[in-house]
Amino acid sequence: MREGFHGQLDAIRGALADMTDTAATAMERATVALLGADLAVAEAVAEQATRLDAARRAVEDQTYEVLALQQPVASDLRTMVMAIKVGGDIHRMGSLAHHVAKVAVRRHPASAVPDPLFPLIRRMGEVATRMAQSAGAVLHSTDAADAGRLAIDDDAMDGLRRTLFRMLLDSWPYGVESAIDVALLGRYYERFADHAVSIADGVVYLVTGEMPRERDEKLS
Repeated sequence: MREGFHGQLDAIRGALADMTDTAATAMERATVALLGADLAVAEAVAEQATRLDAARRAVEDQTYEVLALQQPVASDLRTMVMAIKVGGDIHRMGSLAHHVAKVAVRRHPASAVPDPLFPLIRRMGEVATRMAQSAGAVLHSTDAADAGRLAIDDDAMDGLRRTLFRMLLDSWPYGVESAIDVALLGRYYERFADHAVSIADGVVYLVTGEMPRERDEKLS
């Protein structure tokens, strides 16, 4: 009985890892759509965001079903709490990738990103994608040390956003609409990264029973 129960918990964790990989792909594609003004890719991102929403609801339903039918001990309860919290993080990541893609759609056929900012936005997309992939990996491994290392990439993302805002404030020549788009994009990428670290924090909670508070406050 307990072996089957733990198999259910492992399946929930595996589903979350798969969802995180989907969020990584969504952000990678969203960046392609943004920089290439590609409507077809933007539509694919929208479809992935919809699938993530459905997957999140399925994970929640499965988690509540296991909770109702089994007798979880403390470590099992941590897995369930983590699953519900992380499912919400991944759903939000999908929504943020969709927001990036929607900026591309809104400005089509023009590019929403001025040419001089292409390398910076591309780099933000790369960091965000890598962080989501790393979050998926720590869900598989439940390695608290690996989870902690996501903070390094988060610092890199924060630095990229600061660079972006310095460019916005330094005699911006591309108009108000463009400035608003770029400011929002910086926020979307940063928040995506924050949720990736929140997933890693969930793994730390799963392993240690302690949830880092600073990240919770940042996402509140």
